[in-house]
Amino acid sequence: MYNNSMKLLFLSSLMMGTILSISSNSWLGIWMGLEINLLSIIPMLTDNKNLMINEPAIKYFIIQSMASTMLLISILIIQMKFMMWWDKKDISSMMIMSSMMMKMGAAPFHFWLPEVMSSTSWINCLMLMTWQKIAPMLTLSYCIKMEMFLFSVIMLSIIIGAMGGLNQTSTRQIMAYSSISHLGWMISSMIVSENTWELYFIVYSTLNVMIILMFKMTNLFFLNQMYSTSLLKTEIKFMMMTSLLSLGGLPPMLGFLPKWIVIQAMIDNKMTIMVLFMIVFTTITLYYYMRISFSAIIMFHNEKSWLMKTKMNKLMTILPIMSTVSTMGLMCTSTLMLLY
Repeated sequence: MYNNSMKLLFLSSLMMGTILSISSNSWLGIWMGLEINLLSIIPMLTDNKNLMINEPAIKYFIIQSMASTMLLISILIIQMKFMMWWDKKDISSMMIMSSMMMKMGAAPFHFWLPEVMSSTSWINCLMLMTWQKIAPMLTLSYCIKMEMFLFSVIMLSIIIGAMGGLNQTSTRQIMAYSSISHLGWMISSMIVSENTWELYFIVYSTLNVMIILMFKMTNLFFLNQMYSTSLLKTEIKFMMMTSLLSLGGLPPMLGFLPKWIVIQAMIDNKMTIMVLFMIVFTTITLYYYMRISFSAIIMFHNEKSWLMKTKMNKLMTILPIMSTVSTMGLMCTSTLMLLY
């Protein structure tokens, strides 16, 4: 009971920090919101029962403190109107962008994310991949403009996200590298428009919730667990497979919809070469999702039945519905677009 009330307190404080940050009209207010957010998530990453689980909290705190310090210095440069030999607007906006990218875990500031995620719980992983990206992404949108620095960050995020996940056996690290790859797409969708980013983020978060609930329900932390029939039912494997392929952006699944919108908008804005590179490296990301999915399905072909003998809980009724939405979502939205 005590543990639950503490978690509720820190969770509400975490949400308050993010809301304060995104609704603030001053840089100092944004910094304060991010600090409240950071101080609230640290106790959630720790565990009194297992001292080894406190390691990701320390790593996360050090990185976020560095990013906050960088943000505070850039705010001071803006406030003091510091006269330098370079253009002060460019240097301060680049510092703010760098600090936000460090907070999110975008490449080349990504090194902490797989490390922190590989040694924490699935719910904490979900928070790091979804909620913790809202405030930095919206802060990034205030000073975002298409230039060489941003182009490099987008490309590096997609390349590292694709290459990093290829030789991983830990599902948490695979999800971390997937998150880095999706960050590249999210930043490019932010360049297009904020509405596009919102759509991308909502679809990405929904698919992440679905996959991580399945991973948590089956206690699946490594790939070799997925190949064991004693741990996983075929229905769960099938739902996991469709959700992973949807997250990878395979047509005709829902995960392809935001990517499709971003591709079309970027081609309209004469960014064809960049889009081509993004698609090529995202195909590598899709490859390791397909490798997990097909291996899990094909590895044991002598399944007796698709019917579950175990007692159905609430989660087992919600997940198939969400899986169906994820699989058929693009067809439904495309049909609606044709009708209207």
